[in-house]
Amino acid sequence: MAKEFKGVINLDARDSVPDWEPYLQPVAPEGAPNVLMIIWDDVGFGAMDLYGGPIETPNMKRIADMGIRFSNFHTTALCSPTRSSLLTGRNATSNGMASITETADGFPGASGRIPFENGFISEVLGAQGWNTYAIGKWHLTPADEIDMSSWKHRWPLGRGFERYYGFLGGETHQYYPDLIYDNHPVEQPYGPEDGYHISKDLVDKSIEFIKDSKAVNPDKPWYMYFCPGCAHAPHQVWQEWIDKYKGKFDEGYEEIRKTILANQKELGLLDDNVQLSEINPHGEPDVTSPTGVPWPELDYVKPWDSLSDDEKKLFVRQAETYAGFVSYTDQEIGRLIDYLEESGQLDNTIIFVTSDNGASAEGGPNGSFNENKFFNNVEDTVEANLAKLDDWGGINSYPHYSSGWAWAFDTPFPYWKRYAGFEGGVCDMMVMAWPAQLDPGGIRHQYLHAIDVVPTIYDMLGVVPPEYIKGYKQSPIEGESFANIFSDADAPERQTQFYSMLGMRSIYHEGWLATALHPALSGWGNFEKDEWELYNLREDRSQSNNLAAEHPEKLQELIGLWFYNAGLYNGMPVDDRTAAEQLNRERPEAGKPRSQYIYYPGAAEVPESVAVSIPGRNYTIAAQVVIESDLAEGVLFAHGGVGGGHTLYAKDGELVYLYNWLGEKLQYIRGGEITPGHHVYTAEFTKTGIDDVTKSAVGTLKLYIDDEIVGESEIWTQPASFALAGDGLNVGLDRGSPTSPEYLPPFEFEGGEIIKVVCDISGEPYVDHEMQVRAWMALD
Repeated sequence: MAKEFKGVINLDARDSVPDWEPYLQPVAPEGAPNVLMIIWDDVGFGAMDLYGGPIETPNMKRIADMGIRFSNFHTTALCSPTRSSLLTGRNATSNGMASITETADGFPGASGRIPFENGFISEVLGAQGWNTYAIGKWHLTPADEIDMSSWKHRWPLGRGFERYYGFLGGETHQYYPDLIYDNHPVEQPYGPEDGYHISKDLVDKSIEFIKDSKAVNPDKPWYMYFCPGCAHAPHQVWQEWIDKYKGKFDEGYEEIRKTILANQKELGLLDDNVQLSEINPHGEPDVTSPTGVPWPELDYVKPWDSLSDDEKKLFVRQAETYAGFVSYTDQEIGRLIDYLEESGQLDNTIIFVTSDNGASAEGGPNGSFNENKFFNNVEDTVEANLAKLDDWGGINSYPHYSSGWAWAFDTPFPYWKRYAGFEGGVCDMMVMAWPAQLDPGGIRHQYLHAIDVVPTIYDMLGVVPPEYIKGYKQSPIEGESFANIFSDADAPERQTQFYSMLGMRSIYHEGWLATALHPALSGWGNFEKDEWELYNLREDRSQSNNLAAEHPEKLQELIGLWFYNAGLYNGMPVDDRTAAEQLNRERPEAGKPRSQYIYYPGAAEVPESVAVSIPGRNYTIAAQVVIESDLAEGVLFAHGGVGGGHTLYAKDGELVYLYNWLGEKLQYIRGGEITPGHHVYTAEFTKTGIDDVTKSAVGTLKLYIDDEIVGESEIWTQPASFALAGDGLNVGLDRGSPTSPEYLPPFEFEGGEIIKVVCDISGEPYVDHEMQVRAWMALD
């Protein structure tokens, strides 16, 4: 609300009294602390050394040693939902974030659109005198609103952040990221050949943002939301960091879990009576589970002793890569902590560290050289992965480790990311430090949740959130401050917490957890037939003893409580459809639906979510060009990247079309000379069938120069999207990771002019290709 003018106004300014108060910038209380939130991605409870794990993170340990570790902190089991809670203090489904933004649906709890009635902490603090910065992963804008034509009110700057640098989607290539600076895309400042990695770049920008403000107003506090891409797939890092872990995972995930648990007990994070969860506690893919339905193959862990020597070699490399990735990013974050210390800001900075969910099993039982296979429902094989072993973690990989490592890095809990009914999915490491105020070295065991963080920070800052933000009356904050826990190790904990995630349902209440036995993204349906399990988490943190049969009344009480909370927090309908089904079902488009898309050079990258969609259909890509030199070369059209996509380009005097099927089948069609003049270069795909196993469309790709067929071959096209995020569509260059290994990005087209590129998905092949070409040439 605007402040009242209290001056005096007369005809003559000399006879008037000014009042500056209504017009001044907001000023935070004197001595107010900075706030740094570090949100790791897909880092399990038992991964880092400060939580007993094998991965060395001296800078996270440094923060922990300055503050307090929490052994019983919970998230939502998935990234966008957790991040929405960490920024608003409301439940994920109250925020419209039942799942990631790409799977949004037209229901209040799953719209992918956080209501403006649910104010962000950045909106609150910015209005009360803090600078506000968001760095790195965002993943809180609906997929149809991340392009340059979209409404930007759900971008970081629209939700209270003054400055932003990072990537809007859920993941990105670590060496060739899709970068957004404030409200526009930018090219990365230099390439990997000069040492570029996004973890380094994000820290550089963080320090720059703080310095920019401190140079003018050194007393002004700041709030920074820092979210590295690490350790979400793709797991990519320099070979020297992978080599640091040589031999450290050779014993396998089952043995290393024993060491991790022993370390956790020694650190005081877990009681001596905590057991390790069993491998595959609900069956194997070819064994009927207690529910009468086979457990999904994706969520199966291969016993280490059952692996061949080659499999062990492969799996060890996967863990070494992941560990190196985490350690490298920890080193980079350490530069930020060093800067705060050297500039005298560290003591008065509140630091909060956690992960958005448990470790990820999206690599399946074999791991994956290309994580995009998961989102296309295509199974990975050991043989295919072994062939890529030496490239694992490099620029041309898009890798993810096997589910066994997810289980290990979530020690001692069962399961992993996506599994909201099991601690492996929702119990995360969490550290808070404030050197000037909090006594260091403690551990707290109270049950807490992501929704509690915002009210706790408000409490620590002495900030009262406003009743209205930008004209929107604010909804109640659903979290509870746990600030009293810092000084009182016996302070009360959160009593009840509701969970719903990708078909899985659970409820925590006064130490008990009831969970519906329903795998995430399983496609099972029939929710009314779900079998529920019951655990006493105060006595059984690893959920080793299902007490449903012993306490049927307690179980029924908690099931009823789940439905009550689902009603309060928009928790229904429940959706367990597979990843490919959820990502590729129809949603409102940014523009009117059309069968022909026209793209021009010089425009920003078109994100995957709003680009022309070709899976399973006939398509034609036609580039109208004027060639000025027979040495002309470069990308005419590119959509996707190393993990899958297609590209039309000129190289070595020849026209080339490549369909890169999930990074595995590089299907080249070449032919014809690049000669001066006005030409139309066309790739035309006609579907002839569907592969029974992968559900990929199979058909014939014809390559034309003007009206002449210069190449023809049968190809496979992907069953679903090219990428969860990043690696969109470009004309005249290939931004992001290279779709073809024959060139390095951006391989910008030179030696001629691209007029436009037309993408036709009408399903109708050209009846008269020559006539169509003449029509296009006449337009120039």
